[in-house]
Amino acid sequence: MDAQRRHHYLEAIGIDLWVPRALADMVAVEDRETAAAPLSAPAPPSAPTPATADTAARRGPSAELPEPRAQATGDSVAFLKPPTAPGAPLSPEVAAQWDSLRSQVATCTKCALHSSRTQGVFGVGNPQADWLVIGEAPGAEEDRRGEPFVGRAGQLLDAMLKAIGLSRETNVFIANVLKSRPPGNRDPKPEEVAACLPYLMRQIALMRPRLILAVGRIAAQNLLSTDMPLGRLRGKVHRFGELNTPLIVTYHPAYLLRTPGDKRKAWDDLKFARGVFRELM
Repeated sequence: MDAQRRHHYLEAIGIDLWVPRALADMVAVEDRETAAAPLSAPAPPSAPTPATADTAARRGPSAELPEPRAQATGDSVAFLKPPTAPGAPLSPEVAAQWDSLRSQVATCTKCALHSSRTQGVFGVGNPQADWLVIGEAPGAEEDRRGEPFVGRAGQLLDAMLKAIGLSRETNVFIANVLKSRPPGNRDPKPEEVAACLPYLMRQIALMRPRLILAVGRIAAQNLLSTDMPLGRLRGKVHRFGELNTPLIVTYHPAYLLRTPGDKRKAWDDLKFARGVFRELM
């Protein structure tokens, strides 16, 4: 069904394609299947059969995420545990930690950006989602509204996520490396990243996503501590943090709006990320 998904995605992000009626009908069927079974937390597995046990043995320990463990996070220690199913209410303790972190972002004065921003942009989505999308920094509209990825770039990101069964309203969380807008949308300075990154790390510790999608060069390079160009970071499974969370790199939606010829490459990245996630299930 990849051909049908590809057509749906390209259509959603503004690439018009002619398609035979039969194929269009297949796309419609697939859309209904995707809506009925989005990419979210799987049901608890039954006891493994010999075949699945053999498969796990062949994959070896490197394919498994490490056991949860405690990690220092500022003025407290959070125990990193598997999140409850998306949609379930947060425990009072975890909800309080999210509220505290949101308040810290709103009042942060650790770098000079606090003097020029309208407000801190914390993040949006389901804090118990399996997918975490990380961008670079808020733009002018994000700074005004207090939500990441709005405007045309946000609409494109929503279309990209929808094509693989994801939505900021239900089963993905979206955040930025920087919580404050750099003036003129310039690249973040190292000291700004250093001041803001602990907030993102705290979000990751509380959320414990199963997969991270880094969108854009700035986000990817800062998360992976590299100056390697984005083109060389794509198409690989990187590992992030102490839990070795799988991290996939793709283009920023704003770049795709300027360079629509690379939208097909972004679709390849999304299919790759979807495949990696399904392996984790």
